[in-house]
Amino acid sequence: MKIGYIRVSTQAQNTMRQEVLMQELGVDEVYIDRLSGKNTDRPELKKMMDYVRKGDTVIVESISRFARNTRDLLVLIEKLTEKGVEFVSRKEAIDTTTPTGKFMLTVFGAVAELEREYILQRQREGIAIAKAQGKYTGRKSIERSNFDAVEKLWRAGTISAAEAMRRLDFPGFSRVSRFAKNNNTFLHSLQQGGKAVRNNFRSWLIHSRRRKPL
Repeated sequence: MKIGYIRVSTQAQNTMRQEVLMQELGVDEVYIDRLSGKNTDRPELKKMMDYVRKGDTVIVESISRFARNTRDLLVLIEKLTEKGVEFVSRKEAIDTTTPTGKFMLTVFGAVAELEREYILQRQREGIAIAKAQGKYTGRKSIERSNFDAVEKLWRAGTISAAEAMRRLDFPGFSRVSRFAKNNNTFLHSLQQGGKAVRNNFRSWLIHSRRRKPL
């Protein structure tokens, strides 16, 4: 079965040219998104990826209509390959049913890896320069004057993990507390310092100890 995917960046843009191409290629079903390519939440693309089955072929007018960048393209095609689905992009003449098409994807993969290495290299060079100039200090440590006292109370069982988290301004605690107000079961678990809360606090406590002084 031939499955077509069409995308335009805005609601105002016309999809007719891409639709005509799909008709000429004998596509059986078409999915159309009217969203920017930078948007990761493309509902019709997701529906299509869920719908396709082994033996199907996904056809697009060009790679830019299908993927946000080279890495995104490779991830999508890998998912299709895992399902036994072929991929065709007319503009770039990529067809995974042919040796040439598979070779082209190998080239794209090499380019993506090269881009990633360049980014990492620039990051390392930037850090090295900043260190040489005395401007790089790494992540700023979080200072909590009451850390030792709260830890002692928690280990002694005087206060719950939830209360210790609150006193130490545990990352994300206020957000979790707001959610708990609308969920009585979760709120009870939080107040009693349930297993999940204790485990989260213990992990965070160990991590905090490793990066002392606090």
